[in-house]
Amino acid sequence: MARQIPIGARLRAARQAKNLTLEAVSTAAGVTSGFLSRMERDQVSPSVSSLVAICDVVGLRVGELFEAPATQIVRAGEGAPINFGGQGAEEFLLTPGVQTHMQVIHSRIQPGGSAGPDLYELESEAEFVLVLAGSLELVIGEDVFLLATGDAMTFRGRDPHRWRNPSPADACEVIWMLAPAP
Repeated sequence: MARQIPIGARLRAARQAKNLTLEAVSTAAGVTSGFLSRMERDQVSPSVSSLVAICDVVGLRVGELFEAPATQIVRAGEGAPINFGGQGAEEFLLTPGVQTHMQVIHSRIQPGGSAGPDLYELESEAEFVLVLAGSLELVIGEDVFLLATGDAMTFRGRDPHRWRNPSPADACEVIWMLAPAP
């Protein structure tokens, strides 16, 4: 099971710095104020689309929610754990969270793990995914793509999309690269 990385305090601080109420942010982001409150207390994990929407409202880049690696070199197993949203995924930031030109994420997605049911968009010109192990279903608009081990795909991050591990038994492992960093 993926561990949840605490991001609630940073979301709350960003919301309060803009003098926004829970109700104002939740309405603008399309979530309930109760869900947002539980998110700020790290009691729930959002879908990718919810996290992106909330960050947009409070004026944060998603990467700002996570600690940057200590060096530019990230050794195997030392990526900063993040929670970019979704369920059943462990994610590790391989580039510093303050990096604006690109963001690289290593994800391990459990069987059935997904970004959630909603399509989402990122403020990045290009999104690249490389499947290291297993398979990944990627939905971009109306199109559905099934990527297997070794497959790679590039698409516009601004295009509505979502992902999931379609396997009922096997985890998948992927590398994502987003440019510029959202």
